[in-house]
Amino acid sequence: MSTQEPIEAATVKMARVVFQPSGRRGNFPPGTPLLDAARALGVYVESVCGGRGICGRCQISVSEGAFAKEKLTSSADHLGPVTEAEARYARLRELKSDRRLSCQATIQGDMVVDVPTDAQTNRQVVRKRAEAVKVPADSPIRLVTVEIAEPDMDMPLGDADRLLEAVAKTGGLPGLTFDTPLLSRVQTVLRAGDWRVTAAVWQDGEARPCVVALWPGEKSTAYGLAVDIGSTTIAAHLCDLTSGRTVTSAGTSNPQIRFGEDLMSRVSYVQMNPARLPDLISTVRAAVDALVAKLVADVGATRDDVLDAVFVGNPIMHHLFLGIDPTELGGAPFALAVSGAVHTTARALDLELNPGARAYVLPCIAGHVGADAAAATLSTRPFEADALTLMVDIGTNAEIVLGSRTRVLAASSPTGPAFEGAEISCGQRAAPGAIERIRIDKDTLEPRYKVIGLEEWSDDPAFAEKKDQVGVTGICGSGIIEAVAELYLAGVVTEDGRIDGRLAARSPRIVQKGRTHAYVVARDGIELVITQTDIRAIQLAKAALYAGVQLLLDKLGNPKIERIRLAGAFGSYIDTKYAMVLGLLPDCDLSNVSGVGNAAGTGARMALINRGERRTIERVVREIEKIETALEPKFQEHFVNAMAFPNKVDPFPRLRAAVDLPVPAVPDDTPSDADDTGRRRRRRRA
Repeated sequence: MSTQEPIEAATVKMARVVFQPSGRRGNFPPGTPLLDAARALGVYVESVCGGRGICGRCQISVSEGAFAKEKLTSSADHLGPVTEAEARYARLRELKSDRRLSCQATIQGDMVVDVPTDAQTNRQVVRKRAEAVKVPADSPIRLVTVEIAEPDMDMPLGDADRLLEAVAKTGGLPGLTFDTPLLSRVQTVLRAGDWRVTAAVWQDGEARPCVVALWPGEKSTAYGLAVDIGSTTIAAHLCDLTSGRTVTSAGTSNPQIRFGEDLMSRVSYVQMNPARLPDLISTVRAAVDALVAKLVADVGATRDDVLDAVFVGNPIMHHLFLGIDPTELGGAPFALAVSGAVHTTARALDLELNPGARAYVLPCIAGHVGADAAAATLSTRPFEADALTLMVDIGTNAEIVLGSRTRVLAASSPTGPAFEGAEISCGQRAAPGAIERIRIDKDTLEPRYKVIGLEEWSDDPAFAEKKDQVGVTGICGSGIIEAVAELYLAGVVTEDGRIDGRLAARSPRIVQKGRTHAYVVARDGIELVITQTDIRAIQLAKAALYAGVQLLLDKLGNPKIERIRLAGAFGSYIDTKYAMVLGLLPDCDLSNVSGVGNAAGTGARMALINRGERRTIERVVREIEKIETALEPKFQEHFVNAMAFPNKVDPFPRLRAAVDLPVPAVPDDTPSDADDTGRRRRRRRA
């Protein structure tokens, strides 16, 4: 149980707050938002909108309780009044009478805060596994075992000097140096090994070789760490540096999520709370360090056996992990503090590895195209392909790399968090109970779906027996893609993205929601509904991505894309057919569209076990042409065209040859939130 006191009581009377079920507690001045208190104490409360009272994910309830001899009379006496944002959320969606939005509710007195179970269970499932790496082992770390003579009066040369001479001669390492902190251990290790020792020599690039670690006797195995630091998940892999084999992997949610669900929220948090920057830095480093403990325990090794580490991440995570303030990345011109590869030590990053362990961070491509995109480019290798290849890492900010061996371009596109479940009324991250697959019958318009945590589909009799194990709690990114695409294929959603209200006569699944219509997916405990606003959020996100890709195609003269590679956990789990039906991806032969898993993590492992791969990606990043989508005059035109399913002007011939797309429907007179022109026309006629 944490007893952290984040703020010292001075002249202000502090309020004591306890969060349940974690039991974490602390003292806070009146007026502190409950979400800030939760973040200060490390309590997980989901928040997507950056504290604007829009997403509703940060709901909490406040209980009565007693501290010392004081009795809480009423929760209302200890909370600030309901804000306008909360009242608006309650009108438009649903806010139970015992719930408040923690980003809006302020502390006014002692209280016990309950974090509801539904908020706790939305923790993301980490889906970043280790794909095969096919590069020869040529690590910067080399183990050299030598035996030297004991000192005597006729040989005044120091023990370290004689050892250095022996290692240089045996390993063929001219110019060999010693890591200075290691000098204090040389004599102890030599005598413990009876003058036979193993030295770990590090050499990368043009740096002089250096002895960074010593063990008594002979040692044949050393390990390296490859880490992909994502905004929501962190994936780490432990590799044998001698063989290049990945021996174990582990993942965890990024605990920085309590400072902001998406990257821009975290940048905003740092801007508004500059004194808390060290907290964001230490939080992500501690998470990586905890993964190290798990990895070495898995193989019976120790932290001392880990001698090298490679890190990749998007620009904001890259900067935070390196201890750099990311606020310059929050607005134009999105200036990176450093874009080239970074060579440092593990101890400089507060990681408990071997004291001499080195660390390497891949270069960033541009202000919003980071080291993770560079690593994904390294693993998918469009720069060596004859076929024009598109590599996309879909997230809050889609990173796009397009090219072949003759020319490679890169850009980013602001897709927003819709594909991760945010901005969707029933959306959530990939967690047990989230719908990840859905099919809709074209005749009956009835759905069947599959949730994370269960193998059975909802129309399987066994599903009803097992669903209480995980519940049916929302729809994650892959499920949202399929749901909207299936609605389009079934004719429920028109080409322009409008839910056809006339179908309410055919199916009770089509319901009125204010001035628009919605589709009811499930009524298991909580009602899960795809609204017109949800459709618009998907349209905006997919249009931004498609427009970014089209801008790169424009630069190349609009050739046909021959291969598409989808990187990242989301890219690996979405059905590529449905992604193309929506127009999320450009037209391509579906057999040439595939997920490539955690390509960023794969690229990190390649750079870990082969130093030549480091030189390759450093060269490729310098040669990649960076396109800033926000400055391109045709972006808006491409964006507007891409709002339609699959696209207003692009014919998608290869998709149409494989999938029976709907014939555009004749619009009815049902008003929609995107049909302002039609409403104005009808008002004028009236």
